[in-house]
Amino acid sequence: MSKFREKVIAAVRAVPRGQVVSYGQVALMIGSPRAALQVGYILHDYGDDGVTPWWRVINRDGYISTNCEEHTALMQKELLETEDIAVSDKMQVDMSKFRYLPGPDVLKKLELEDKYIELLYNKFLK
Repeated sequence: MSKFREKVIAAVRAVPRGQVVSYGQVALMIGSPRAALQVGYILHDYGDDGVTPWWRVINRDGYISTNCEEHTALMQKELLETEDIAVSDKMQVDMSKFRYLPGPDVLKKLELEDKYIELLYNKFLK
């Protein structure tokens, strides 16, 4: 497995039950802020490993955006709701309420450089 894939998987596994992140946020958490699409591809490949909570990753506007036949939007909605995450009929999560913001200790474990830590906090702690 590539170092990039390992970092994506580690970042997603760091998201606690009852919280969500966006694809772009995962990319930023691993120091590759323009790699949101690749994050989605990796989660598709590793979604059935039984350990990686792929369902906790949604789009930047809070919408469930999967179009995968194996991991359907309804499946993702149900998994989020089992974690007490409210999902609207339009398949949207309130990111201001449920977004996970990792502490510096988690980001250091992900080997994130200080400039990306600052960018992450500036972007999501407005």
